[in-house]
Amino acid sequence: MQKILIPTDFSDNAWNAIDYAMQLFRNKSCTFYLLNTYTPVIPSGRFMAKMIDGVRIVDAVRNASEEGLQKTVDKIQSKYRNPKHSFETISSFNLLTEEVKDLVDSFGIHLIVTGTKGASGIEEVFMGSNTVRIIKNTKKCPILAIPQHFQFVTPTEIAFATDFNRFYTASELNPLLELAQMFQATIRIVHVQYGIKALSELQQFNLNMLRRYLSGHEHYVHTVSELNSVSQTLELFSQELNIHLLAMLNYQHSYLEQMTREPIVKRTAFHTQIPLLVIPELGMEGVADNKMEEEEEEETVSR
Repeated sequence: MQKILIPTDFSDNAWNAIDYAMQLFRNKSCTFYLLNTYTPVIPSGRFMAKMIDGVRIVDAVRNASEEGLQKTVDKIQSKYRNPKHSFETISSFNLLTEEVKDLVDSFGIHLIVTGTKGASGIEEVFMGSNTVRIIKNTKKCPILAIPQHFQFVTPTEIAFATDFNRFYTASELNPLLELAQMFQATIRIVHVQYGIKALSELQQFNLNMLRRYLSGHEHYVHTVSELNSVSQTLELFSQELNIHLLAMLNYQHSYLEQMTREPIVKRTAFHTQIPLLVIPELGMEGVADNKMEEEEEEETVSR
């Protein structure tokens, strides 16, 4: 049973993410946790109103949150009527990032699905600020960010962007492999190259290990020259190969980190047009456990 957390503010953007999730997991047994957080401004001072029509402001906001969640569940069930899906609603007086972190731990969430909405023109940002905060503060669970106007397409073409500078463990790649298995998707490993430069010995080793992990899936390696920025390069690559979903591991100096730190003028062409799967890196404990599993597997094979 998959446990999927979907934060919502009841906007069209949030509904689009919910709609995508319902279709993506239409054949999987899932419990969806719909979350709405609220932090109402509490008036202070003797001349500030603390009541609205006889109801305390905090209670009014909480009631609106709970009613909004129930209406959302009713809308989902009316549209999809999927017996494989069950729903839990969570209305919380808390900061979004803190509540998400707590719920991931307390419910054992497997995936977070969230909408993402950027500005336009010169103020274009990589993703909406709430989405970026969730990505930066969530270390134990992958995040699937759905663009505001993206209409669901079965993800049969998935890109995995990497520079091969980091060793990826099998556990870290599981979210990518599970999606590829669900939809019999082709995985396209894309490496953004800076100038004409051969892979180092370390990069070649990491590439070989990655291909070993992907051996049960159709996959290809693409090396592309950097254009104006990493974000624009990946955007063009995704358009040309009709990529349905882009996956990246989130770690220090990763492509994802580079993209969030690029100057605004270089990000104007990147509008997060396709869903983005952000995979958190394992802590040292997780990496150690994974290496032990790999060593045991190799010993078994050698016998």
